[in-house]
Amino acid sequence: MLTAFIHGFILALGLILPLGAQNVFVLQQGAMQPRFLRALPAVFTAALCDTALILLAVLGISVVVFTMPWLQTILFAVGFFFLLYMGWTVWKSQPSSANDQGSMPPKKQILFALSVSLLNPHAILDTIGI
Repeated sequence: MLTAFIHGFILALGLILPLGAQNVFVLQQGAMQPRFLRALPAVFTAALCDTALILLAVLGISVVVFTMPWLQTILFAVGFFFLLYMGWTVWKSQPSSANDQGSMPPKKQILFALSVSLLNPHAILDTIGI
């Protein structure tokens, strides 16, 4: 029992410690918003998305995905195009000044948090593979 706990704990640290796109976005919104309450849309959206992904993983979504090869292809394609889009937008974006860097209105926070939470290939691999 102790061995299973240690393995689970190490796996949890390996999944949580690396700063992914979602973590960086939520931290950025927390730092850039003038008030704590203005960062809550990003926090709540990310939390709800993580809860949904964990629920899907526990309910066995990986069994469904691994039995349907076409679904695997769709997930990989969505992840590929998401990374391509994110890379292109970062490549083409202009450097912003310190005053307007990162602060987003609530609707944009929610949409961006949804995209980095649900379309992120790392999150999809964690949900299905782990």
